[in-house]
Amino acid sequence: MATVDYLSSTLEGVSVQDENFDSNAPFNKSKTLASSLSASQSRLKFPLQKIANNSTTSKPQHLTKITLPSQSAQSGSSLTALPRSSASESRPSDSSADPITQSIPTPPKAFHLGMFEIGKPLGKGKFGRVYLARTRSTGFVCALKVLHKSELQQGKVEKQVRREIEIQSNLAHPNVLRLYGHFHDSKRIFLILEFAGRGELYKHLRKAGKFAEPLAAQYIAQMASALKYLHKKHVIHRDIKPENILVGLHGEIKISDFGWSVHAPNNRRKTMCGTLDYLPPEMIRPGREENWYDEKVDLWSLGVLAYEFLVGEAPFEDTPVMTQRRIARGEMTIPTNLSAEARDLIKRLLVLDPEKRLALEEVERHPWILRHCVQSGK
Repeated sequence: MATVDYLSSTLEGVSVQDENFDSNAPFNKSKTLASSLSASQSRLKFPLQKIANNSTTSKPQHLTKITLPSQSAQSGSSLTALPRSSASESRPSDSSADPITQSIPTPPKAFHLGMFEIGKPLGKGKFGRVYLARTRSTGFVCALKVLHKSELQQGKVEKQVRREIEIQSNLAHPNVLRLYGHFHDSKRIFLILEFAGRGELYKHLRKAGKFAEPLAAQYIAQMASALKYLHKKHVIHRDIKPENILVGLHGEIKISDFGWSVHAPNNRRKTMCGTLDYLPPEMIRPGREENWYDEKVDLWSLGVLAYEFLVGEAPFEDTPVMTQRRIARGEMTIPTNLSAEARDLIKRLLVLDPEKRLALEEVERHPWILRHCVQSGK
């Protein structure tokens, strides 16, 4: 019980400077998925379960049927209808230039579960369950992510969740999933998230097998725009992959899951984290503990993402040991049936030397992007 109380109190003191490791201590391999999971294991999906309301434990949870409005119907005034939690309020330095943030009014004293009608489950991860929800007062449709404090404590990811909340609540970009606020009770933490109506991009990719080049190019252009925004705010995502990208009602993509993200004003970190297939060579090379990396790790992941979009599998996918070896050497084969422009973009992103990888501005201006994306120059 003491650990739950500790998490409740420390949640209020969120700091993006708080990493899950001592920068002067040796690297702890238990922190990364890559040290123990294969590619297929890291993509394992879990069954759904219902949310329980602690205040009415004697009654079964009622799942309210929600009729979804169009995304455009929710834009503008709908954002002003959903107040923002003061607990998650820590505005970025340039918030005065952010019309979305400005449109959100003064938050109430506290959010609570009774403010929401809970709908169908949307998904489940290792520590969180996500449900469709709607505010009772305004009808604003959102997603409610429920995290059990006992599970966070057992997984030793309290600091990771605190960092995720502060980072994501300060982001406002069309291709980044919004975190509007959060609240908690004695056992759970609730994150109020933007609802992405078409679900996980990973499921769309698995169903299609692979994406046609025009669609893949549009997705990569949106990813480049979102990553450019993140890096401008000194945020490194560190876990770009299809499972962490959602699709909105109009087919636009949104980066989600900032659990491994970090705010690094000096643009340098040394923690190994993420998912094996997408790890860059600078994270896994020998002597990595003495080496630093920067936001260019996301450029490598963008190259892996482009390859998986077009081919249907990650470029270095193999056994865990062989995958690490192939990444460290940059060993991959790009199918010749891809266009020359697509192959060129992948090759220029999957470069062993981080300093020689294609910059995001160059990605947006790349011939492959320009060929398929009308507004790619924006």
